[in-house]
Amino acid sequence: MSVIAILRRWIEVLAATLIGARDAWRATRSLKVAFEEGRFTIRRAGPDGASVLAAVLPGAQVSAEVARVARGGLVVLELPADKVVTRRINVPSQAQAFLTGIVRNQIERLSPWQSDQAIFGFDTKVNHEDASVLDVRILITSRTVVDGARGEVTAIGLPPDRVVARERDEPNTSEPVLMWSRLADPSRDETQRMCWLIGVAIGICVVLSSSLSLWSIASASAIGEESENVAARLRVLQRQIQASPTAASTTSLGLGERAWIAKETSPSAVIVLEALSRALPDSAYLSELHVENATLRIIGLTSDAPSLIAPLEGSGHLADVHFFAPTTRGPDGTRFRFYIEAKINPQPEIVGPQPW
Repeated sequence: MSVIAILRRWIEVLAATLIGARDAWRATRSLKVAFEEGRFTIRRAGPDGASVLAAVLPGAQVSAEVARVARGGLVVLELPADKVVTRRINVPSQAQAFLTGIVRNQIERLSPWQSDQAIFGFDTKVNHEDASVLDVRILITSRTVVDGARGEVTAIGLPPDRVVARERDEPNTSEPVLMWSRLADPSRDETQRMCWLIGVAIGICVVLSSSLSLWSIASASAIGEESENVAARLRVLQRQIQASPTAASTTSLGLGERAWIAKETSPSAVIVLEALSRALPDSAYLSELHVENATLRIIGLTSDAPSLIAPLEGSGHLADVHFFAPTTRGPDGTRFRFYIEAKINPQPEIVGPQPW
């Protein structure tokens, strides 16, 4: 079986379940219609019994109030007792689960009408003499009677949902027997309409879920891209601030003033060499020295590389002194090659006359 066939069958079962649930909910507020004394008597069921709501002649229309009550409840049509025949059979109590099939198989024998033209309902009770036997009472009428009664009640504005019947000598206080139900024989149009509504609801849910998923993916992508852009701009600003800490404050100055400030704040190789010569011990010597903007890198040999960090930081001209590569043993085996990187502190402001 294909997926489409399975889905169609599932929707049909769901539609039948919803129709049944709706009728069960409407049954709590039912209207009973009976043909009495040449007119239709409409009663509303309540906790204190049935109360007469209206009486309508055949061919007339019920009032708007009665129609409104009928739309919110279940319309039950009771057939006249003279339109129904009664038959009784006995079956073992073990056959109760198969009672519907048993009665249907015997309708041809019990009914005065052909089996395809007969509509029946039944109820059971335990035989008072033998508890292992069920007394089955079967009420039978013709399809023509049921269809005609339904048409007459529909004509007054109350399409029936159920058709029930009582035995002629049965008191009105007992429960009637169900003969026909819209739930058991739903119209094809009603079933198709319910299936269509379920299909539309499923389609709307799928579209909404897909739209929400796509929106979430697009939003996450946009947020990620924006975060990357912000992070890139922050890195650019940090590099600009580190490279030129006084750039923002000197943009409004003249050319000569900006040149003098750049001279004051840029690192001086002479001062750096002087600071290194004072900080490094006699046991250490440099083989390479690089000054890039405010970054100093030195490479050399010494007998104790870790002891170089503290003197360099204490020189007052260097900060953030650290090894940027592992220390290795030199060719002679007694010295170690070190790789040190540091930030050059800005020069103190020069006080004195300026050349402009």
